[in-house]
Amino acid sequence: MKINCLIIDDEPSSQSVLKKFVGDVEFLELKGVCNNAIDGLQVLTQNPNIDLLFLDINMPKISGLTFYKSLQNPPEVIFTTAYSQYAVDGFEVNAVDYLLKPFSFERFFKAVNKVLEKRFSNDNPKGEEFIFIKANKTLYKINYKDILFVEAFGDYVKVHLEERYLLTNATFTSILELLPHQTFIRTHKSFAINFKRMNSMSGNQITIDKHKIPIGQMYKQQFLNFVNNPNIQ
Repeated sequence: MKINCLIIDDEPSSQSVLKKFVGDVEFLELKGVCNNAIDGLQVLTQNPNIDLLFLDINMPKISGLTFYKSLQNPPEVIFTTAYSQYAVDGFEVNAVDYLLKPFSFERFFKAVNKVLEKRFSNDNPKGEEFIFIKANKTLYKINYKDILFVEAFGDYVKVHLEERYLLTNATFTSILELLPHQTFIRTHKSFAINFKRMNSMSGNQITIDKHKIPIGQMYKQQFLNFVNNPNIQ
């Protein structure tokens, strides 16, 4: 699945960053780069198949917000700006996300991942829950229930499944942010488990299938509180 996107931003440096990040994500296809809303409208008119806008809010003549509100059938939008005070306004128009400049690739990828999740949710009335993991230059769609645990591994993260693991260069924190907090719990500075897949706990160790996952001292009380929480889904 390709997501056709358009960059509308009046700052050349921001355009360069966005073009680089878009180029690093295989499911994104860049259809154009515009310096202002007027040029953006022309591209949208000529290309009705645009799925996603990376739209700067603070632009001359017409702001990104005003421009987006004027569109009759707007595509999805991820707002980009250096001014945090615009965040609330951005979400009032149902923006997918809001990127505060300067932003990292990990933060960018989290935002575009939401677009994919929304698309699959619309196509899937049963509402399967999943995460997208980029590994070996391939984007994998992984259901939450299939993840046993997540492990920080140097500059990489291992997402452990039943018969294999995926090695991704996303940060440990960014992966945890994408996982449901009511199911996944951190047990160690380098480990977070899928509580539903836990088999047993003994001392400072958790067993999931054939794996032994440590419980760090600073995480033990938090984990015990999680275990005793009757609201775990």
